[in-house]
Amino acid sequence: MQEAVLEFLSKRHSTPISALAAPGPDEDQLQLMLKLAARVPDHGRLTPWRFIIYRGDARKKVGQLLADRLEQLEGPLTEARKEQELKRFDRAPLVVGVVSSPVEHPRIPEWEMFLSAGAAAMNLCHAANAMGFASNWITNWYANEEEGRRLLGVAPHERVAGFVHIGTSQTVVPERPRADMEAKVSEYQGPWNE
Repeated sequence: MQEAVLEFLSKRHSTPISALAAPGPDEDQLQLMLKLAARVPDHGRLTPWRFIIYRGDARKKVGQLLADRLEQLEGPLTEARKEQELKRFDRAPLVVGVVSSPVEHPRIPEWEMFLSAGAAAMNLCHAANAMGFASNWITNWYANEEEGRRLLGVAPHERVAGFVHIGTSQTVVPERPRADMEAKVSEYQGPWNE
């Protein structure tokens, strides 16, 4: 069992959103994915995150809202740019917004709550992949723009940890170069010195 888990983790990758297609998860599969996604470190058991489900016609509505908002920000869009925005949430059969929804607490900092939301997004990707689906976790311009977040159902005090696009892969994703671990791992040598 441990070897299978290690093998699974060693092959983790993101599938390009353009390669995600139907079928997506059914309702029971989605509920299981979300339940597994919620099994994350959560200092104080605050559950400082939530999920927003974008599927069916909601994906097209979101695309239109985003295209309209981007035109307000940048002026008239080219047809290609407008089409890109219209299809933002319509490329995969399911998109799950993972939202950091901090809870006031006298000792637990907000950044820890944001990390918990990020862990939920990663768990969601793992759960989707373990169930045979492909996924891609992104943010994009609308995650960092106040009105964009509002249009996507995110409250003013919340921030987007990511949008996880889930579907069935239509391609084999080639392995990409990974981090040079020797350059990324060090033994503690004492306080940081310039």
